[in-house]
Parts: sequence; C-alpha cells; structure tokens
Amino acid sequence: MQNPRLAGRYAKSLVVIAQEQNQLETAYADMKYLQDLCKQSKEFANVLRSPVIRDEIKEKVLTEVVSKNISPLTNSFLKLLVKKNREANLAEIAGAFVDQYNEIKDIHRVKLTTAAPASEEVKAAIIAKVKADAGLANVELVTEVKESIIGGFQLEYKGNLIDASIARDLRDIQKQFQKNIYVQNIR
Repeated sequence: MQNPRLAGRYAKSLVVIAQEQNQLETAYADMKYLQDLCKQSKEFANVLRSPVIRDEIKEKVLTEVVSKNISPLTNSFLKLLVKKNREANLAEIAGAFVDQYNEIKDIHRVKLTTAAPASEEVKAAIIAKVKADAGLANVELVTEVKESIIGGFQLEYKGNLIDASIARDLRDIQKQFQKNIYVQNIR
C-alpha cells in the first residue's frame, strides 16, 4: 500500500532523532541497507506485509535478519514500527528517509537508463556533464538497464527527462508516417 505522507512523517522523525544523536550517517546507511533488503528479498517484504503473521513473529524476524547489521537507534525504530503496525511500510519509509537525507545533504539523484550496462567511464562522464550543465554540487547516479529502449539512453534529474533512446526515435518516425505529411506536399 502506497502511503507517502505516512512514510514521510516516520522518516522525518527518524531524521530528527538521528540528527539529535549525531547518528545521521549511521541511520542513512541502515536505511539504505533496509531499502535494498526489501527490494532484493520479496519473501522478507511479504512477511512484513502479511496481516496473518503476528507482530511478535514479525519482530523476531526483524531481529534475526537485520539486528546485527544495523545500529541500536534503527533497531529501536523498527520495534516502534512493529508496535504501531507500520512494518508493512518499511521499504517506503526507508525510501522517504533516503530522500530527506539527500535533501539535507544537497545530493541530487540522477537516473540513467540504458539498454546495456554502462561502463564506469560513461557514468563518470555523465556525472561530470550533469554537474557542469545543471550546476549541481553532489550527484548520486542510479543506473537501470531496460532493453526496451533498444539503444541510447534516458537521463532523469530534477523532474526533467532527456530521452536519447532509439525507441523514442522510432516512435517519432512512426508518428511522422501516421501523419503522412509528405502526401499533402505532393498534391
């Protein structure tokens, strides 16, 4: 269930507590870990979302799976989520925390979508170009491989999309043929 307001509020509370205790970097690392864990392990995410599994069991699962890899502050936060029946929103809360951390640290997320994995040189060149053109100091590059774009790339940042993919070029050509502007010029 998507609930961005709830995720934002819980994330904000963790940000405030982490800042008060000078553990913002630690909490950020923990939230990135939990976000990745929820993405990679569908079973883990399904356990947290299940209305059939009791809260005590969910808390035990969380303790066994993640307690050794995260800080005591984040462990306490997870216990609070279970107590308030908000553990199903953990992935969304972790994402909201990362977004708020990026806003605090003035880090801008740039998403690069390619048809094949991009090399490190290409990634570095794109980061440098985005920093220079958009005037961004800190850039976090997120890459995605999507074969449906056929070739080229798509670049998203600050609400903008630069689509230099072959799939877009083919769609443009298809639109031109559908309009058939050349037949009108012959008449």
